[in-house]
Amino acid sequence: MPADRPFLTDPTPDGTHGNGAVPPALFDLAVNRAAATLRGLRPAQPDAALAAWHARTRFARRVPLDAVKAALAAKPAGECHWAGGEAGGWQPGRAPFP
Repeated sequence: MPADRPFLTDPTPDGTHGNGAVPPALFDLAVNRAAATLRGLRPAQPDAALAAWHARTRFARRVPLDAVKAALAAKPAGECHWAGGEAGGWQPGRAPFP
């Protein structure tokens, strides 16, 4: 956790599991934003940074953190984006939306 804590509580495992089905577009957005966050921060401990991002990003909490981590683990080198929801995969090029 950063020293300048903008939130009052640390991320906990209780909030890492989504409730119910995740719409494909929301899953894509969560994975692509998580990848962009890690690319921009280049943290020494990616798992801790990803857990903090997940806890603080309102829409991302609807997507299980383990599913985001699994998608990020399969990310190839180069510019690509996730598409197709949980059953999707990495596609070459930039995502069609931010």
